[in-house]
Amino acid sequence: MFHIFSRKRFLVDALEGFVDIHNHILPGIDDGAKTVEDSIAMIREFESFGVTHFIATPHIMNDYYPNTPETIRSSYSKLRDELIAKKLDHITIGTAAEHMIDGHFEAILKKNEVMPLSEDYLLIEMSYLQASMNLEESIGHIASYGFFPVLAHPERYVYWHGRKSTYHKYRKDNVRFQMNLLSLSDYYGMDIKREAHRLLSAGIYDFVGSDVHNLRHLEALKNVQIVPRILDKVNPLIQNTIREFY
Repeated sequence: MFHIFSRKRFLVDALEGFVDIHNHILPGIDDGAKTVEDSIAMIREFESFGVTHFIATPHIMNDYYPNTPETIRSSYSKLRDELIAKKLDHITIGTAAEHMIDGHFEAILKKNEVMPLSEDYLLIEMSYLQASMNLEESIGHIASYGFFPVLAHPERYVYWHGRKSTYHKYRKDNVRFQMNLLSLSDYYGMDIKREAHRLLSAGIYDFVGSDVHNLRHLEALKNVQIVPRILDKVNPLIQNTIREFY
């Protein structure tokens, strides 16, 4: 998939063997895959560039997607059965969630109803409109339960743009940062792309994920091209994600 007329490289060429720790491939429980057929189609697209390992992360968002461990595992079970039926048993999928830091989050944390990425990491997010009022308090509570909070796509929170001290403050509080791969392109807009590149250059990120919701996202991901100096910064994040979550 190398482009013969450019020094740029297709990003997906670097993703063979990748573990995608942020995606919405589970069917029928959030704004991602609507049906099992949608899920299978997305997984086949991932497989076309060498990604067969996933941690599925549907939203837990009280006002819109009030998922629970039970709803997530039920959706996974339907997908697992279809993978077996289609002889795609080489596909491995773990179950977790992308937790909105909202007024409901503290309750599910206390009731042990969160869905961590692993025994060490919990994926969290905020609204794109404003920072969560209880972010600092929630970060402290997450740590008290033995998890490192992993903040999804910090480059997409425009109210943090240009505020280097904010990112560094949360890093000191043991927050980990996950970049969306599509943020390396202009898919979400040029402001998001510029902030992603700034944070990448500043060494803010720890992990990467696709955050794909549909085939349109996957088609866009397959078309992302980056120059070698950027790929040199992304590759260690890809490898770190594999190392921590494979």
